[in-house]
Amino acid sequence: MKTAKLVLEGKEHELPVVVGSEGEVGIDIAKLRQATGAITLDDGYGNTGSCKSAITFIDGEKGILRYRGYDIDDLVRGGCRFSEVAYLLLYGELPNQRETEAWRYQLTHHSLLHEDMKKFFEGFPSSAHPMAILSAMVASLSTYYLEGENQEEVNIIRLLAKAKTIAAFSYKKSIGQPFVYPLNHLSYPANFLRMMFAVPTEPYEVNPIFEKALNQLLILHADHEQNCSASTVRMVGSSGANLFASIAAGVGALWGPLHGGANQAVIEMLEQIQADGGNTKKFVDMAKKKDSGFRLMGFGHRVYKNHDPRCRILKETVGKVLEQLGAKDPLLDIAKDLEQAALSDPYFIERKLYPNVDFYSGLIYRAMGIPTSMFTVMFALGRLPGWIAQWKEERTTAGARIHRPRQIYTGRTQRKFVPLAERP
Repeated sequence: MKTAKLVLEGKEHELPVVVGSEGEVGIDIAKLRQATGAITLDDGYGNTGSCKSAITFIDGEKGILRYRGYDIDDLVRGGCRFSEVAYLLLYGELPNQRETEAWRYQLTHHSLLHEDMKKFFEGFPSSAHPMAILSAMVASLSTYYLEGENQEEVNIIRLLAKAKTIAAFSYKKSIGQPFVYPLNHLSYPANFLRMMFAVPTEPYEVNPIFEKALNQLLILHADHEQNCSASTVRMVGSSGANLFASIAAGVGALWGPLHGGANQAVIEMLEQIQADGGNTKKFVDMAKKKDSGFRLMGFGHRVYKNHDPRCRILKETVGKVLEQLGAKDPLLDIAKDLEQAALSDPYFIERKLYPNVDFYSGLIYRAMGIPTSMFTVMFALGRLPGWIAQWKEERTTAGARIHRPRQIYTGRTQRKFVPLAERP
């Protein structure tokens, strides 16, 4: 077995080296504190492996993303449905025809919410952010459905099926329209779109262009290794918390503008550039100045130091969607100009700041008529099977322990207590 050597205060220590199936190298420091009295310090965990996982592989230098060994490009361009990819992430294999039919049946026939839950929506103000509603409603599912090993699989199905209904209902609540119930014959993305945009007073047909585009978006967001929200789900789940509580915590983590809110920030940035006259070079130059107060959103990634493979697909998709609709979005032209200007600028090239998945996803949501307040909810719907797979893996890993990071204390050292009457 390979080992790494650490010399601390003149004493040499050997640490085991772990090599993943794709050649990733990790130094096992599980017994470091026991052996040396020291810990590692890694702000933001950028160099720390929190677990071993068989779900998703990313090579940020090469721009590779794979779910259970399947390249993301093959899954999207091969015609996979989001429901198939969810099955893959959860169970490790793509379903065969019989399994696919049974799985789709379950995901559609569990879409209805308990009627009492409609009263929860009534209690939220119309100004409530859809992510707040989504988090609260997911957590509340634990009050309706029992826990226990024999309930775990059906609760996974319930959550996947009902999340789209909760998301659509939260939108309807915000605009004061009546809820639209799901239909069992529709696909996962088609059902969601119908619940979002149909009204009881007139017929509604799901646009197949939107259905296909949303299917792609959901697949591209389905998992992304140990990101902030997935790590949150695993950490909460490591305490023994139930599925619904753990996923609700993941929703909260995703809500942050540095994580799931980035695609909304991209749209707002493009609108800002448009309102200023559309001079992309001006804003690229501003982004290079630290004191300008302007940040180029949708560029760069914590993991990818190459082109985000998801972005390449979405750039094609947004163009096709607008072309098939016979529509034109001036923000798309600005986005393309901005991308070209940034990718030809040495400042961005040297720093490997390439467009990421958020750069084009918002433009597609915008074309569908989905408001920016719902963008992060859309991200959550896509990420749901990945979160559940991560939670499930954490719970079933032999020897897994509750997550409990250490810290380096930098506060005051011990001092004498002064009674209230004697304090100056």
